[in-house]
Amino acid sequence: MTPPDLLHISPVIKIITVFSGILIANGCKLPLGLALIAGGIIMDLWAGNGVPLVVTDFFHSLAAPDLWLLVINIALILEFGYFMTTEENSRTLIAAAGRLGGRHGRAVSLILIPLTIGLVPMPGGALFSAPLVGKAVASRDVPAAWKVAVNYWFRHVLEYWWPLYPVIIISLSIFSLPVWKFMLLQVTFTFVSIGAGWFFLVRPHLPQLLDGEPPSTSGSTGRLPVVLTPLLLIVVCTMLLPIPTTHQWPGLSPSVHKLLGMFTGLVLGIIFIASFNGARRDLHLFHHLISRKTANILLVLAGAMIFQAMLRSSGLLPAAGRELSSLVIPVELIIAFLPFLAGLVTGVAIGFGATSFPLVIGLATPATGLSEAAVLILAFTMGYAGMMLSPIHLCYILTRRYFTVKPLAAYRYLVPCVITVMAYGLLFHMLVRRAGW
Repeated sequence: MTPPDLLHISPVIKIITVFSGILIANGCKLPLGLALIAGGIIMDLWAGNGVPLVVTDFFHSLAAPDLWLLVINIALILEFGYFMTTEENSRTLIAAAGRLGGRHGRAVSLILIPLTIGLVPMPGGALFSAPLVGKAVASRDVPAAWKVAVNYWFRHVLEYWWPLYPVIIISLSIFSLPVWKFMLLQVTFTFVSIGAGWFFLVRPHLPQLLDGEPPSTSGSTGRLPVVLTPLLLIVVCTMLLPIPTTHQWPGLSPSVHKLLGMFTGLVLGIIFIASFNGARRDLHLFHHLISRKTANILLVLAGAMIFQAMLRSSGLLPAAGRELSSLVIPVELIIAFLPFLAGLVTGVAIGFGATSFPLVIGLATPATGLSEAAVLILAFTMGYAGMMLSPIHLCYILTRRYFTVKPLAAYRYLVPCVITVMAYGLLFHMLVRRAGW
């Protein structure tokens, strides 16, 4: 094909080709953030925009205030993670989780321990809770693969809506839904996930888990208010502050209002941490700010925002939406497939959120009959399912290595849970679409 012929290819084919190229490049060890930036530039060029215009679009995307607010917020959140996972704070959270279970302490702690550690998103965070899950059932004859599934599944049940997760922050930036509505829709998945985990993972082993004394939960809960207050400040500010700031500065985009609310909560939380922990010699705020892990996460988020801006400038999404609406292929199939593939290939939530959400949001139009809420539910459901089934998910790899099981051994326990959540997500999507929410 000659270059003019390439320009006249279907916009759907262009988007899918670039999307596939991003995933392939990431699979070939190119950092996902750089792959996203390159994909955005190629998308804008392939749309027929000249090099000077593409360069202008790129620098406009770099100057966007939500990009820099996003980067600053994630850097602060990662610092929160290091503070929350110190030995003393971890013991406090785990002691509180175990005692909440009462006489069912052993069974409930299997849910609450990984869930509590999941309050603080950290790369490979399941490794923090794996030893504790193992200790809780140390005297019980249960399969090692089952322990892997329990730790891995309950570690991620908050990732649908908890505002500290990078995928939630990027989702709030891409979708224009109010924070309260976003969380109200997404929090239902946490309850379904816990219910599925209880039914398929914990319930079959209740006779083994309920006999004898509950596991000991060493550690004091007296420090719990100091540990939880910074988290509560972030959640409250993220949910409530966008309302007054919208009235105060109506010219700012919805994503900037959301990020400003979160930034305020993060600053207040850090002030609280510094005030109540300033005398501790082991507290080194911002000590981990310049690190390879932090740089990789920030690059992914920056790449996602640049990719979204370049995609918007290309004009390909509206053209693809019009084309899809005239085809026999259901639009929902595209919305479901792209996040699922991205989650499966990247094995991380920010992977499916950063790569596929900027694409599928463009399909929430009157022509397709889909609202943003309907697109969000379907896309997140399928992306999350792909991520949880990915054998390269870092939490899964670390957990199965800790318990010494084969790569796919835990899937017999995980697949029923994943299918249950997928079924709920599809039904919820149809309900929201029919209701026009």
